[in-house]
Amino acid sequence: MRYICEICGYAELEYPPWGEDGKNPSYNICPCCGVEFGYEDCTTESKLKYFNKWAESGYKWFKPEKKSKEWDLKKQLKNINKTPK
Repeated sequence: MRYICEICGYAELEYPPWGEDGKNPSYNICPCCGVEFGYEDCTTESKLKYFNKWAESGYKWFKPEKKSKEWDLKKQLKNINKTPK
């Protein structure tokens, strides 16, 4: 099972950002936007602030070696606020 980052829509996370129950943060880091789950995504305001910071960086990847050659920002952003796949 893969999970989705609520900040950037990256849909290839190998772990649930907020645990299986959705209440206990993993404190893992998204390889795409670099958000630390449980620290920078605790509130709606902090999520928006982090997203804007990532956007201002030009959507720079935290771990560029994880970026697929077929990466499509617009397609990825559509994953935000969707349930895990």
